[in-house]
Amino acid sequence: MGILTVRGVERRFDTPHGSTLALRATDLDVAENDFITILGPSGCGKSTLLRIVAGLDVPSSGEVLLDGRRIEGPGADRGMVFQSYTLFPWLTVLDNVCFGLRERGLALAQQLEVAQGYIDRVGLRGFERHYPRQLSGGMQQRTALARALANSPRMLLMDEPFGALDHQTRELMQELLLGIWEAERTTVLFVTHDIDEAVFMGSRVVVMSARPGRIKLDRVVPLPHPRHYTMKTAADFSTLKAELTESVRAEVLAAQRAAG
Repeated sequence: MGILTVRGVERRFDTPHGSTLALRATDLDVAENDFITILGPSGCGKSTLLRIVAGLDVPSSGEVLLDGRRIEGPGADRGMVFQSYTLFPWLTVLDNVCFGLRERGLALAQQLEVAQGYIDRVGLRGFERHYPRQLSGGMQQRTALARALANSPRMLLMDEPFGALDHQTRELMQELLLGIWEAERTTVLFVTHDIDEAVFMGSRVVVMSARPGRIKLDRVVPLPHPRHYTMKTAADFSTLKAELTESVRAEVLAAQRAAG
């Protein structure tokens, strides 16, 4: 059953020196419980599309519908996790995770119960009273993930959330998020530059073209769940990775030619 519909979405940025079309006539249908990873060259509009779905930006034309209702701005039905660390530095881990619950008016006891549950899920028990400056990058992103999931969003939107992490931490975060998704099946849109990550995480992988971006490829990932990191050596994984690598490479070269 469909949850998100993107129809004819374009985004044009106007400046004193002219106009730039970042995203052109983009269509996308997202089913309930999908985990869609989005690949493409830098500047192709991946993050722009995600921000439009989040309600943080508006399309120049077209529309985005969530559960049949047009998205007009941010809402608690969409949780967002960015690449940069966006925790409130003056709040502890517990208070960061409780923030959205408090804004929704939940009773304190309920806030603490929900927040503690997600803190446990992301492996941060014992760090509830720590501040962001006292955490590693991976721990900060675990807190951001717990904060987003605590609000029970219809969709989780992730913009290269593991891009700033070291390789080992990144792989552990992939397994952590995938395990949570396999248990809860929250619908996810996940932007990444990492093809291995896109295949390992996604139920579908979408490739966007060079700017102005459009969706040029949409592939189902033929890997079963639950997934284990050893699947990255499987034949189905390698076959899909090779196709995606060729598709993304072609768009990167097209972007370089266009830049002169």
